[in-house]
Amino acid sequence: QVQVVESGGGMAPPGDSLRLSCANSGGTLQHLPFAWFRQTPGKEREFVTALSGSGSSVKYADFVKVRFTISRDSAKKSVYLYINRLKLEDTAVYYCAVRVGVYNPGRAKESGYWGHWGQGTQVTVSS
Repeated sequence: QVQVVESGGGMAPPGDSLRLSCANSGGTLQHLPFAWFRQTPGKEREFVTALSGSGSSVKYADFVKVRFTISRDSAKKSVYLYINRLKLEDTAVYYCAVRVGVYNPGRAKESGYWGHWGQGTQVTVSS
């Protein structure tokens, strides 16, 4: 069973860093591909990054520009999104998504491709 739970959001000033966490309360994310999306009011959910179950494939959205890093901690059964040098436009609800089954990295940017979602965690960048 996959039950995705995000944490780590909050408020931070521009230039700071945040770490978002994602866990599967129903087990482990160790061998599952997962992704991070974000959404602001009135806009569609936007792809941020995705990591394959093996770790061999990583995809980032064009806007990321090395400020975001996705990683997995197998020992803690968690995955993370590090956001560095926060910008005002990073303000959004961030969602973790997991896929069970065959993973095609070419479809990672499609929100409908991911079958299991967390409830989201709010990130607010404000001075």
